[in-house]
Amino acid sequence: MIQLSFGFGALEAEFWRLLFVMTRVGAAMVAAPLFGMGGVPPQLRVIAAGAVAVLICAWTPVQAPPALLSLAGMVMVAGEVLVGLSLGFVLQMAFTAPVIAAELIGGSMGMSMATSVDPNSGAQSPALGHYFSVVVTLIFLALGGHLQWLALVVESYRVFPPGETWLGAERFAEIAGFAATMFATAVAIALPVSLVLLVVQVITGVLSRSAPALNLFALGLPAGVLAGIAALIVSAPILTDQVTELSATAIGATARLLER
Repeated sequence: MIQLSFGFGALEAEFWRLLFVMTRVGAAMVAAPLFGMGGVPPQLRVIAAGAVAVLICAWTPVQAPPALLSLAGMVMVAGEVLVGLSLGFVLQMAFTAPVIAAELIGGSMGMSMATSVDPNSGAQSPALGHYFSVVVTLIFLALGGHLQWLALVVESYRVFPPGETWLGAERFAEIAGFAATMFATAVAIALPVSLVLLVVQVITGVLSRSAPALNLFALGLPAGVLAGIAALIVSAPILTDQVTELSATAIGATARLLER
């Protein structure tokens, strides 16, 4: 198969070029947390990918393959999708760390049954997960992380021009290494509240053994919820610092994927 031609000459060539550039940008936005969440209409994603692709076409000399619908053209498109998904997946993992921390805290507080649909992933998540998701989203946007990430997507065309988009094993190892950072950050976020809840549970257990007439469930569940909320309020400044550091680490990990 060869490139389709509708007889519009240079205008048609620019259209295929724009469509080819939108492949990497669209894949990155689908994998990214802010642009790829379930609440974002597909039409808006296409418009956003097209707007960024127009700027990339104006700023970079990237060209579409001469036969986009041939086997070589499809391989180049697959490489574009691979790079875009890698850039968005790193950012997605950064937004997953607070949700994992919410799972740990919610289980300790006894609020595991309070679940709702996460708008980012469409899966069930604890109620605290929405609170952490809002915090990390606001901080990420306030720091201009979305602009830095889009700048890295544009920069990827210089580092990985079309036809040289297959990532090596060292870059996949970099993504796996950031996953370890994500889990460590999730534990660090949940640790202060979990320690407070552990103390409350120990005290509740001692009281239940000292006075067996006390109803453990009637006493322990409200105490755990109140102690957890108080610990969340007290540890809010620590959470802000950790999320800020996590956002910077995510942008840094994305930038390291583009290093030669």
